[in-house]
Amino acid sequence: MKIRRSASFSKDYKNLPVQIQTRADKQLLRLVENPKHPSLRIKKLRGTEIFEIRVTRGYRLTFKIEKEFLILRRIGTHDLLKQEGRR
Repeated sequence: MKIRRSASFSKDYKNLPVQIQTRADKQLLRLVENPKHPSLRIKKLRGTEIFEIRVTRGYRLTFKIEKEFLILRRIGTHDLLKQEGRR
């Protein structure tokens, strides 16, 4: 699968602490290699076609699947991502 980053994701990512960026990169690699890896804690957001994975205890990222692409939508804390389920 190929990864595409939305403008929102890129902006969110750029503003993260370096250690969270590093952890996000590691989790994205896991997602591509093994979407069932337990540390991802992948779940579908209710009523949407958007999925969420765990980056750290306090950070998550969201994505959609479109054909052969993982479209990265947002990355941040739970408070930021609560909005994702409402879009």
